Amino acid sequence: MNALVALCHFCELHGPRTLFCTEALHPPSPSPSSQAGIPAPGDRDRDGDREGEGLTMRANSSATQRGEMCEGCRSLPASHPGFVSIDDETGIRFLSHQHPRQPQLFSVVRQACVRSLSCEVNSDVRLHVCPGREGPIFFGDEQHGFVFSHTFFIKDSLARGFQRWYSIVMVAMDRIYLINSWPFLLRHLKLTIQSLQSTALKVFDSEQGVCPQRAVRINSVFSPAVFPHQRSGNAARSLTSLTQHPNLWASLHSSFSWLLKACGSRLTEKLLEGAPTEDTLVLIERQTEQEEEMSCWEGAEGGALKSQRHQSESELGHDFLCDDVKFDELPGPKFRSLRHLRQVLGAAEFRQLAWHVLMGNQVIWRGAHPGLIQSAFTVLKSLLPVGCVRSVPYSAQYEEAYKCNFLGLSPDVPIPTHVSSSEFSVLVDVSTERNFQISAVHDDDICSLYQFTISSANTQPTDRGPTLLNKLEVALSNENLSVDVVSHCLLCLKEEWMNKVKVLFKFSKVDGRGREDTQKVLALLGATGPGEEDNVRLLKFWMTGLSKTYKSHLMTAVRGGERSPSQ
Repeated sequence: MNALVALCHFCELHGPRTLFCTEALHPPSPSPSSQAGIPAPGDRDRDGDREGEGLTMRANSSATQRGEMCEGCRSLPASHPGFVSIDDETGIRFLSHQHPRQPQLFSVVRQACVRSLSCEVNSDVRLHVCPGREGPIFFGDEQHGFVFSHTFFIKDSLARGFQRWYSIVMVAMDRIYLINSWPFLLRHLKLTIQSLQSTALKVFDSEQGVCPQRAVRINSVFSPAVFPHQRSGNAARSLTSLTQHPNLWASLHSSFSWLLKACGSRLTEKLLEGAPTEDTLVLIERQTEQEEEMSCWEGAEGGALKSQRHQSESELGHDFLCDDVKFDELPGPKFRSLRHLRQVLGAAEFRQLAWHVLMGNQVIWRGAHPGLIQSAFTVLKSLLPVGCVRSVPYSAQYEEAYKCNFLGLSPDVPIPTHVSSSEFSVLVDVSTERNFQISAVHDDDICSLYQFTISSANTQPTDRGPTLLNKLEVALSNENLSVDVVSHCLLCLKEEWMNKVKVLFKFSKVDGRGREDTQKVLALLGATGPGEEDNVRLLKFWMTGLSKTYKSHLMTAVRGGERSPSQ
């Protein structure tokens, strides 16, 4: 990620100052001459630039030192070469010193520092983000870059108000990327800030126990000669002094370097052949909601989650993306595909089960082996859009249908009467005739070891429709089609019917058309005829799986006067 992280401080004598800065230097792209084994003319300059990184940072630090600086404004001494970390996978070098090594970045960071710690930002941005001076803000422009900043205070027994103000800023030119990374940055910066604050609080309590400053200040309030002396002396306390952390800057270098790397790798660009599908939009929305929820929990629990600092974002988002635990890690045989499930259950039983899935009824599997049940859910969920799936993989108690339409239960869990007598649910009981070592069973042994009993109070025939299921069964019964080809056929069928869902939603919900006009649209979409009732139920159920992004886009268009020409 082309970004920079800096720690800033508001000095009582010199105003906002940059204390510590970490930037990422990407390796140069290989030139054709270097690939042929001939050193390019600029290679020697780049090598010299690498050797002179420490000198450049020392020069920048020395130039700043010649200005007005005190101990509170300084992090590393002028003679310190700074910190360097190299990512072996990408070759990116992370450099840390008091100021950026590039002069053009110095003014950008300086401006971000001033705005993050000044009261002018409060009236522009902070009121829309957090109620007080402390907290996250976002500001910037195309010329000077965009900034995510989190302002906080550190306790100091000698400072005015017993606290000093700091901020951590991330500067980047990509506004969209920075905004999309807001929950991630907020979560991990809070961990760093809470660590600094808790360490400084221990030092503060220790100093107050030895010499309480509040009583000293009250006794000296009538001595005019004391205040100027105290003000100039108190402003010179460094962050190292406030935290008593012997390796403070090395620790911050490690945290900032990891943050830059993790933030750059958590989102990747992917070439798409067309517009994002509804499944993609729903997954993005769920990931955003999960990150915001995690941020709220971490804010409520304080520092209880600090051990997660170095957990990768891919691990943090795993539960949301997969919705279940990795059933491959569970022992026992598993269903491999829809065709495999159809072969095990039988054609009639499979159609009955698939019909309930497509209609949005609750599908309950009850048995002793969660790995088998989860594999069945994984296969069956491929019939639905992601937005229509609500799953409880395995539970010791019954969960109502509004919570989940896929429910796995242990064998001793009773089914409530109102559920077993309902036509909107189907139960699959999984039993075994004999004991066996589950880890030694293969997928092909499911038929001989398990018995599947399907029961439902539904009396409606399931052999007429919906049309999607009829076409899918034709593909599944054709042995000349491989499993991958059948999967692609299902994907095309789902996209076809999801487009019909969008048309119906726009026509009936957004435009507010009547029943007669809606019936004409259904006929135009090919949803009438044999299995019409099932087709309509499918469309209405799938309508609940549309992404919030798509619905918001349609409603915004209507409010903006962009109604369909037919109106």
